[in-house]
Amino acid sequence: MQYRRFAKDMNVSVLGFGMMRLPFIDDEANIDDEKAIRMVRYAIDNGVNYIDTAYPYHKGNSERFTAKVLKDGYREKVYLATKMPVWLVNQKEDFDKFLNEQLRNLETDYIDCYLLHALNKNSWEKVYNLGVLDFLTRVKKEGKIRKIGFSFHDELDVFKKIIDSFDWDFCQIQFNYLDEDEQAGLKGLKYAASKGISVIIMEPLKGGKLSKKPPEKVEKLWDSYKVKRTPAEWALRYVLNHEEVSLLLSGMNTLEQVEENIKIVEDARPNTLSIEELDLINKVKSTYKSLNQINCTNCRYCMPCPAEVDIPRNFAIYNNVFTYEDLEGSKHAYKNILSEKNRADKCVECGKCESVCPQKLPIRKLLKEVHSTLS
Repeated sequence: MQYRRFAKDMNVSVLGFGMMRLPFIDDEANIDDEKAIRMVRYAIDNGVNYIDTAYPYHKGNSERFTAKVLKDGYREKVYLATKMPVWLVNQKEDFDKFLNEQLRNLETDYIDCYLLHALNKNSWEKVYNLGVLDFLTRVKKEGKIRKIGFSFHDELDVFKKIIDSFDWDFCQIQFNYLDEDEQAGLKGLKYAASKGISVIIMEPLKGGKLSKKPPEKVEKLWDSYKVKRTPAEWALRYVLNHEEVSLLLSGMNTLEQVEENIKIVEDARPNTLSIEELDLINKVKSTYKSLNQINCTNCRYCMPCPAEVDIPRNFAIYNNVFTYEDLEGSKHAYKNILSEKNRADKCVECGKCESVCPQKLPIRKLLKEVHSTLS
């Protein structure tokens, strides 16, 4: 296992265990303890020392399961991370309420790495105005948490604003070879690192999409290279090739995935992919994009929409149906991740977007197709 410096004085395994997609029985709330404990402890026994959970994972049961798996001396072998559910915070007293509940769930006196969960512009403004930075500073001084960070889902300018607002120890962003320009992206990764803030990567496999059997055109590209690697290995090596990355999180749900990921990261060091390999990854990226049904480049000339529809995001979710053959996952993202006010059906057909779209897309018609397909 490789280790990289993190938050100034920690050495973390480049592979972290994400406790969001554990095996379960019938319902995700019912974690399969026998299989999951075996997986997580195997990972720790083989060098993984960063365990990431959160208040809502597995319908609220992930933190309690994490306490169970870290018994028998395993708590002392890892850095434990969990997250404040900022969307449930309505008054400043809620900060202490949730942290204390999480400490009880995890059966621990302290949390090594504590994050504000899934910050975006609105949730950041809410908790900032409620005094979350004073709260974090206080509980760190009290020893309840050791490192302060946040995970993020919004645009780059929002990310930079949050980064510049506080002396963060670390942050967590979505990043993979298809998402270089999405959310914080590559620019956000480099910006945080330039400020001395450690960066954790989530979704290195884009929710598992980059580990599945790829479309035929992509598969031929991977097969053309002299060194044979699985799609998952290509994706993980790409992320770890960036020296600004401290670790990546993988939401593993089988022991075979744990074994594969541990083997992959053994020699996936920064700046070791060759020019030929990076060129191949760029060809794969272009091929995936060519499978999109809507030729939206995310230039965002159409934004802001007067009706608050997030036009590029709607198109991206719709394109995933065809690029990854993932109708159910796209429906889930449309209904549960995209805010209701930003969905395609909120279009009032004013036509302002179409007048400025460089691609001359029939946006109003396409938004109707998006909603029809994903609702």
